[in-house]
Amino acid sequence: MIKVAKLVKRFGLKTVLRGLDFEVGEGEFVALLGPNGAGKTTFLRILASLARPSLGEIRVAGYRLPGQAAAVRRRLGVVSHQPLLYGDLTAEENLRFYGRMYNLQRLDGRIADALDLVGLSARRRDLVRTFSRGMQQRLAIGRAVLHDPEVMLFDEPHTGLDQEACDMLDRVLRDVAARGRTVVMTSHDLARVEDLASRFDVLARGVITASTTRPGLGRGNLLDFYRQALTG
Repeated sequence: MIKVAKLVKRFGLKTVLRGLDFEVGEGEFVALLGPNGAGKTTFLRILASLARPSLGEIRVAGYRLPGQAAAVRRRLGVVSHQPLLYGDLTAEENLRFYGRMYNLQRLDGRIADALDLVGLSARRRDLVRTFSRGMQQRLAIGRAVLHDPEVMLFDEPHTGLDQEACDMLDRVLRDVAARGRTVVMTSHDLARVEDLASRFDVLARGVITASTTRPGLGRGNLLDFYRQALTG
């Protein structure tokens, strides 16, 4: 579903990604871990066609980046730690605005399904500026799944949420994954992602330094795996 080979990203004289190789199969949920400044957000922005690589080959759902960015965007749902919603529109109006941008058919049904998925059907006519941070993040996920994307990218979606909101977000993430979507999520919260992802990759020094699956990891061993990947 995602294939990246020899990806390089430079900002002036600074090289952030140094020949990175990365591959994700259909239906996988990959947690991308790494220290601050490792390039996780930059990498997700490149996958989302929001930034251009300096070198390398990238395919998402069979389409090349950056040359076929428009086709890739139609197959992607992207959620960052900033919901980027319109506060003076209702939840339903936010989704309708986005759906019209994509010229989606059966839009009323899609909106209803998305709001039901994220548990906001009862608040569909409320202004988003009245929502808590956690509710806004759930609505952002509803927006990201509205066009039924094959691939979803989450950049630190738990940032700034309290415990209750994080738990609600986790339930939504599990539901998204259970529907067979391919998921890549960056996070610093090892305990939380250990219960969500099926695979764990560590990005450090511009490349993936280690990768393991949940069965290969064993319960409660993610922190040790992560530390070894950074020091190895």
